[in-house]
Amino acid sequence: MLSQTSERTIPLILQCFLYILLVKRSIVITRYPELHFFFLGALFSTILALLFTLFKIKASLHMVAICGFTIFVVGLNIHFQLHNPYWPALLILLSGIVASSRLEMNAHTSREILIGLFVGIMPQLLFLYLWL
Repeated sequence: MLSQTSERTIPLILQCFLYILLVKRSIVITRYPELHFFFLGALFSTILALLFTLFKIKASLHMVAICGFTIFVVGLNIHFQLHNPYWPALLILLSGIVASSRLEMNAHTSREILIGLFVGIMPQLLFLYLWL
């Protein structure tokens, strides 16, 4: 639990470097286009969370992660025409559980939960347009 926003700066910078390394070296667009754009969206979510941190605004990183992954799974269902509603429904339910647990633990306010939700969803939706 990092209560101060300044404590999040170094871990988020490290995560950005790891995502850049992953996207440039391992998950290349020619071999894994879906995963490439997923991790690129995760990189942009991390950059947005870092920018919010620099302005002393705390976003729920748990919500960033689960919401970004949920949009990715929905995109995979559309891309591969799986017609499987169970995984997206389960992930939406888990997103609600994560949000309520963060509120119950007094780790975040509802505003921070919503910021995390949008920071997780928006880059994934933008990159979903590119590979879908």
